[in-house]
Amino acid sequence: MPDMLSIGELGRAAGAKVETVRYYERIGLLAPPRRTAGNYRAYDRSHLNRLSFIRRSRDLGFSLEQVRALLDLADQRDRPCEAVDAIASSHLAEVKRKIADLTALRDELEAMVRQCGHGAVRDCGIIEALSPETGGAVPAPKGG
Repeated sequence: MPDMLSIGELGRAAGAKVETVRYYERIGLLAPPRRTAGNYRAYDRSHLNRLSFIRRSRDLGFSLEQVRALLDLADQRDRPCEAVDAIASSHLAEVKRKIADLTALRDELEAMVRQCGHGAVRDCGIIEALSPETGGAVPAPKGG
């Protein structure tokens, strides 16, 4: 890696768009780089490492607030990691809740799809299940 990277090179190396790099700088997740004589941003390895950390954290679904807290903790290497564990455990609980919600959603949609008689729309169990007259309840199968 060269000693200094342009914003485009930094973004490519970390898998981030230039606009995202600028945004992370603006909100303080990424320190502003030094500027060249031509006033271009000049990033170094520490920027790449930090941006890669942010990208990986975001890929795992951590919120920007959680990423900020994790970065603050990462900057204090001698601290006990209980706070890091608490952030990750809280996020894991949220992921599990979302999975449960998505599982329930999948089950409801599967029940609706099973109601489809593949006839006319006027007799469609899916439309009926979505209609306010049925209260969103999946109707019983017709004629069967």
